[in-house]
Amino acid sequence: MKIVYNGEMEERPPKEVLGKEIPALAAKDADVIYLDADLMSCIGTAKWAEENPDRAVNCGIAEGNMIGIAAGLASQGFKPICHTFGPFASRRCYDQVFLSAGYAGNDITVIGTDPGICAAFNGGTHMPFEDMALYRALPTATVIDIADGNQLVSVLNQVSDRKGVKYIRCGRKAYAKIYADGEETPIGEGITLREGKDVVVFATGIMLHEALTAAGELAKEGIETAVVDMFTVKPLDRACVVKYAEQTGAVVTAENHNKIGGLYSAVTEALAAEEPVPVEYVAVEDVYGEVGPQDYLRTRFDLTSDHIIRKVKKVLLRKTK
Repeated sequence: MKIVYNGEMEERPPKEVLGKEIPALAAKDADVIYLDADLMSCIGTAKWAEENPDRAVNCGIAEGNMIGIAAGLASQGFKPICHTFGPFASRRCYDQVFLSAGYAGNDITVIGTDPGICAAFNGGTHMPFEDMALYRALPTATVIDIADGNQLVSVLNQVSDRKGVKYIRCGRKAYAKIYADGEETPIGEGITLREGKDVVVFATGIMLHEALTAAGELAKEGIETAVVDMFTVKPLDRACVVKYAEQTGAVVTAENHNKIGGLYSAVTEALAAEEPVPVEYVAVEDVYGEVGPQDYLRTRFDLTSDHIIRKVKKVLLRKTK
């Protein structure tokens, strides 16, 4: 696995990746059908959809109906990919996802863009911190938090043939570049970005940049911090969690979503069963979102490298007691 992280933002934001890769998937597989809830222009698929009305369906601002159509298509052997903003891809259509797709055994892929603080000026109504928890509760679901554009390409090429409900959360603006172009990130595997023997930080999405920044600063103080991209929050790579807990004896999770039901819950569930160690978290507390630029919101909700550093030091103190 070639890691190319140097703190710089990637040239191609995820919305451009989606605008290119969804049509590419449809071109490769005649069973792939794309559905959207009136947000095609936000991810660059509008022109292609207009030119390919038999492969793309604008369902309008009716997310529950979109999922119902997707489930019906899946029941006939198609491979639907649905997109809308994160809150509408999760809480607004959850009943339809649960019953028409999950319970009925219809395999669909749902992409929720601008989750958590990535919603920025769209504000608290558009800022799902709970989407991970909702989708993790679905039996046999696959739940993914994207780290960069290359990982998005890799995941999109894996999910269309994967069974069950697949939920992909990703921002639309540029991420810090983590992976070399063309690298595969296998679903269900934790990916080590940095080794360390003192503590491990499991992170997802935009928090990987913060975790790697924190690890660099901690190294200056002699604290060796492993950083693992746990982009598949379900099914969690439990073996990876346990392995690093055994090696370091202390764990921090960093996530751009609510600690209740998200990555923190998934990691602590694994540790409680197999390797009890001190654990801390950097995640949104039990609060609602608000309007503001992403940099402000990152500080407002303590989703920063400084906060990770503080939590690492706190968990190391607990480790030595």
